[in-house]
Amino acid sequence: MRSPLQYLRSLFFVGQMYLAMPVVGLLYLPLALASPRGATMAARHYCHWVRWTARWMVGLKSEVRGTPPEGEVLIAAKHQSFFDIILLVGSLPRPRFIMKKSLTWAPVLGWYALRIGCIPVDRGKRGQAIATMRRQVAEGRQMPGQLIIYPQGTRVAPGVSRPYKIGAGVLYQQLGQPCVPAATNVGLFWPRTGIYRKPGLAVLEYLPPIAPAQPIDVFMAQLEETVETASDRLMAEAGFTTGT
Repeated sequence: MRSPLQYLRSLFFVGQMYLAMPVVGLLYLPLALASPRGATMAARHYCHWVRWTARWMVGLKSEVRGTPPEGEVLIAAKHQSFFDIILLVGSLPRPRFIMKKSLTWAPVLGWYALRIGCIPVDRGKRGQAIATMRRQVAEGRQMPGQLIIYPQGTRVAPGVSRPYKIGAGVLYQQLGQPCVPAATNVGLFWPRTGIYRKPGLAVLEYLPPIAPAQPIDVFMAQLEETVETASDRLMAEAGFTTGT
């Protein structure tokens, strides 16, 4: 049963979180205009703020396990809610995402996303989306950093099965870089939609890298097995079982 007090705390938390976004954006605007590194600094500080306020306002602690990569790698991450984005950006030196094109119109967030090097893709048409993604990644290779893709293409609630899309394999083959899988359990505490936030320990875990130059089908099978197994483990650690 949901606690009315916890809902009220969640409401205040979510409100201040969205209010803090334009505040941080304006404070860091001169640095962000001067350099993409300034924009990255703003994004990281915002993420630290969200993690800190989540801890004391709604009792949601967070932890990053494994070693965040520092070089140029592809990161293929489980996506359950906005909070896993917060943990990724807050723990990586130069994160940039393959993101939905519609997000570029989001106030503050959209401009900063483009400034740090995120790559917008229209996912409406699969073939066209992959071609656009490949071209934009190739054009952006001069910007070093960690390129993040959500291989399932969208947020997936805990316990829900959704296929892994070929886009992750296409990027893996094109870049010729190691791929670092990332697992999470954040959806147990911070859902895909809604206000209510549960107290607990949300975890993002970086897993051992997958070596480059494997066939796409082999890579995709290994990626899905690795991420799903680790995410299930993290969710079971938090007390989740199928049907919970």
